[in-house]
Amino acid sequence: MYRARMGHVARMMWLLAALLLLPALACAKGADTRNAVLVVGDSLSAAHNIPAASGWVNLLQQRVNQQLKPPPAVINASISGETTAGALTRLPALLEKHRPSVVVIELGGNDALRGLTPAQLRGNLEKMIVASQKAGARVLLLGIDVPPNYGPAYRDRLRQAYAGLASQYKVPLLPFLLEGVALKPGLMQSDGLHPTAAAQPQVLDNVWPLLKPLLKAPAP
Repeated sequence: MYRARMGHVARMMWLLAALLLLPALACAKGADTRNAVLVVGDSLSAAHNIPAASGWVNLLQQRVNQQLKPPPAVINASISGETTAGALTRLPALLEKHRPSVVVIELGGNDALRGLTPAQLRGNLEKMIVASQKAGARVLLLGIDVPPNYGPAYRDRLRQAYAGLASQYKVPLLPFLLEGVALKPGLMQSDGLHPTAAAQPQVLDNVWPLLKPLLKAPAP
């Protein structure tokens, strides 16, 4: 009984030591936590219903590991079902904790599903952009589109909301995150809203040309 108990204690001490070493091991791989990229999004960035490792944000970490030395740490703060209002509430703590050099904002789809007006969406996104820039971060805005049944007027106002923010605050804008993915067989899940694992490299390729310059540019 005594030996068994001591053996259990030893295993627990070894596990604790291993857990304490995890941050050091992450730093040893070269991730630059002082130059982080913070992704604040919804299910499109949270690897909804696919393995987390195959999501475009995880693929982004792999790409910067290969192309940038030292590579920035990519922090995925995306939550399935997230709205602009919810993300706006969470953002101050995220900025304080991670002090990112780049903030990628990918939000709006759930606002539309809940019937929020483009003006409400724009107001929340504007506050997120301003807060990020005041914290010293560069911002990349990723736009979304909605199905045709929302009507052309709503879709136009939605596009104008993103475009107006990008122009006013001089931030790069990807008008539609799922360009080249939406409506394509095999690249969208059965719900018609979320990309499959096979689509994630294309999603990253959509984001990368706008994000890459921000990783090297001097902070504002």
